[in-house]
Amino acid sequence: MFGLIGKMRAQAGKRDALLAILLGSTGNMPGCLSYVVAKDPADPDAIWITEVWDDRESHKASLQLPEVQAAIKQAMPLIAGFDSSTEIEPVGGFGLPGS
Repeated sequence: MFGLIGKMRAQAGKRDALLAILLGSTGNMPGCLSYVVAKDPADPDAIWITEVWDDRESHKASLQLPEVQAAIKQAMPLIAGFDSSTEIEPVGGFGLPGS
């Protein structure tokens, strides 16, 4: 499995609009085992995204899907920046294969 954990920063006051775009574009991504979008309770503009994929190639391919490309284009004006991103190697957990 392949995973990512990242912190994204929305433009001031635009977090809810950005959340709506992120959540609206996650319906059909082949190979995606988990995609969790969360508000940071300590920062009104921060969003945490945790992804688990069957492999790195599925994640890379997802970035070329028309609906993902459209969401990226729509979201870009609302994104102030990316604070961090870490690749991980999930080994299991509730809802994941092998758990």
